[in-house]
Amino acid sequence: MPYNGHVKDGMVVLDEPVALPEGAPVRVELAAAGPRRSLAERLRDVIGVSKGLPADMARNHDHYLHGAPKK
Repeated sequence: MPYNGHVKDGMVVLDEPVALPEGAPVRVELAAAGPRRSLAERLRDVIGVSKGLPADMARNHDHYLHGAPKK
């Protein structure tokens, strides 16, 4: 069951009082803060910067990288 909370002075503080047994294992995950950027948005600076690649590089990348037969 998830519990909401926040970090205060470096410690996780739950928003609602909860009676958890002493020594109970817990897992803390950060909640998403704000909208997530798409992969294209995160890679915007490198998209399209490669020059001089073969025209069929996307289709035959295994051939060019590993020597597999062309498709």
